[in-house]
Amino acid sequence: MIAHLRGRIAHRDVGRVVVDVGGVGYLVHVVTGERIPPRGEPVELHTSLQVREDAMTLYGFTDRDTLVLFELLLTASGVGPKLALAAVGTHRPDVLRTAIGGGDVATLTDIPGVGRKVAERLVLELKEKVGMPAAGLSAPGPGTNGGAEPTVLAEVRDALLGLGYSAGEVQQALASLAGDATADTQGAGAGGQDLAADTSALLRRALRTLAGSTPDGGR
Repeated sequence: MIAHLRGRIAHRDVGRVVVDVGGVGYLVHVVTGERIPPRGEPVELHTSLQVREDAMTLYGFTDRDTLVLFELLLTASGVGPKLALAAVGTHRPDVLRTAIGGGDVATLTDIPGVGRKVAERLVLELKEKVGMPAAGLSAPGPGTNGGAEPTVLAEVRDALLGLGYSAGEVQQALASLAGDATADTQGAGAGGQDLAADTSALLRRALRTLAGSTPDGGR
């Protein structure tokens, strides 16, 4: 198993590179747009070797979190390396985890080759494995039923898009909600009650996040 490469870029092409390690060139498939240095420069890649009957193919990533998510996606039925690579190339790991954990089918269908049925299968098979509560946002708090319903993220996403925010802004807001939820549930006090599975409350959180990230404090 080849799990890690450190060498120099011998060749670059769209979606793949050749890494020279001690005089041996390894062909590695990478996400289009990955932060790969120029030819001749040093590079370090976390790799996944996928073995098929007719080929052994290396996939490489500059950060380990993307590699871990890539290999997790491969455990879902019907998902091969090409689709998994497209997924991590379309969304950041935190956005993907939030979408899968929260049942946000709309965000998952932004991935080339992923239709509604495939997105729903990803949620069904992986939502308990993505490293966050299945709701994608909250842990149980006093007076709650254990978290948001799977449709809440999709409703918040659709509402933000309807207000004119871009898909990128919406993804960042959803990822921020997940991070805020983790911080709140680890802190003291009654903050957990703010995480009730309510679309309106989560939408207000998202709007505050987006307003704080814009230069003029709002749209």
